[in-house]
Amino acid sequence: MMGLPIAGTVTSSASGWQPGARPGELVCPLVDDPRGYRTMLSKVPPEPLGELHAHEEIEQIYVIEGDFFDDDANYGPGDFVLRMPGTMHRAGSKNGCLMMIVYAPLVEARA
Repeated sequence: MMGLPIAGTVTSSASGWQPGARPGELVCPLVDDPRGYRTMLSKVPPEPLGELHAHEEIEQIYVIEGDFFDDDANYGPGDFVLRMPGTMHRAGSKNGCLMMIVYAPLVEARA
């Protein structure tokens, strides 16, 4: 079975930031693996709840600074959010935030 790289170093800098999906959002990709593993930093501006949507993969969010909210709760620095594939959600931020987002494909357990 092919695995992820054993080790690697990625440094982010201002030149690594690019426009995100929403107006004012910036993302800095850290890992973009063809098997569906993606890790990025995201700077989100203050914004109301976005569109209702779901992801095909597992979504993990770690809030580094600022605030983040969804229909269920408010999150701050150090909070972790886990969503399984197909989980419908909306998200926003009152004051803006910096977070790390990890997407991973759902891998079926082998018998």
